[in-house]
Amino acid sequence: MKYMPGTYISLAGMERGMLNTVYRLVAPRRFEVCFNNIDLSSGQAVVRPARLSICHADQRYYQGLRPAEVLGQKLPMALIHEGAGYVVYDPSGTFPYGTEVVMVPNTPVEYDSVIAENYLRSSRFRASGYDGFMQENVALALDRLVPLAPSTDKAVAAFTELVSVSVHAMRRFGRAAHSRRRVTGIWGDGNLGYITALVSKAMFPGTKLYIFGTDREKLSRFSFAEETFLVADIPEDISVDHAFECVGGSASQKAVNQIIGCIEPEGTISLLGVSEYPVPVNTRMVLEKGLHIQGSSRSGREDFLETIALYKKYPWLARYLGNIVGTEIEVHTTEDIVKAFETDIQMGMGKTIMVWNQ
Repeated sequence: MKYMPGTYISLAGMERGMLNTVYRLVAPRRFEVCFNNIDLSSGQAVVRPARLSICHADQRYYQGLRPAEVLGQKLPMALIHEGAGYVVYDPSGTFPYGTEVVMVPNTPVEYDSVIAENYLRSSRFRASGYDGFMQENVALALDRLVPLAPSTDKAVAAFTELVSVSVHAMRRFGRAAHSRRRVTGIWGDGNLGYITALVSKAMFPGTKLYIFGTDREKLSRFSFAEETFLVADIPEDISVDHAFECVGGSASQKAVNQIIGCIEPEGTISLLGVSEYPVPVNTRMVLEKGLHIQGSSRSGREDFLETIALYKKYPWLARYLGNIVGTEIEVHTTEDIVKAFETDIQMGMGKTIMVWNQ
């Protein structure tokens, strides 16, 4: 086995381990450094993160926007569930030293032939009650690593997890929705809406895309879509066969009910936006139109594999995804981490990538 800096051999000479540094959020806007041991005899691989991407869920913890009881239960915790790195140790030899990989944050502890790994209540998810990728090194089961093509844009690789969430939703849509797919509407002009629209173009190229949002400048980025509309000014004759809600938050209610008004009978509404509060829905029209409402959350290994396959098949996909890389910030200290999160708060659109030099 290859010896690495940071590896130690116990006095008994029987066990090997690695002293690891973890950067945990202990209270809103406050990080602390702590240490743990990675057991090199566990059969897991060790990945050194290279780029980490900040998402809205991370910000809700960082800013203290989750309910106090939730913060009390989950902190202290290392944030970040979107990340890419390279393998520094693999006892199986599956991944040679230096192999570039994306890390799958969902960690199932059982298999179910019906329920996907990301919906099993027993599964653990990084940066949601369990330490995320803000570590010097991360120990993962081999099936939580998906290799990247060397040509993959490093910043895009960092938020592959978010792309895989859209891929997961599209795969479920493909199985559930009826075959009339002339027009798909996507509500939401932020990062999730943009990514979901791109994935839709790749996976369902024969379907027209209508994008519905609140900001003309953001909508102008959807140059690949057939039409874009401001939600305050949708023509009365506009309709869609199916729709994806990528809004979330307090605006979910308006978006969902606007979709219900615009969608054709027996269409499928895919919900991707996360809201902290219950969202009232016009169930009368859901019944009258015979609509299907499907929730999609997170993703699993198969979705990551499909995402990487899409990167290879459609080089334009990664190029368009590169448009939403907002800024890359070199991170060496906890002060740099705070700078990255504070910078991300000010971004109207775009992904903040931490170049992780711990």
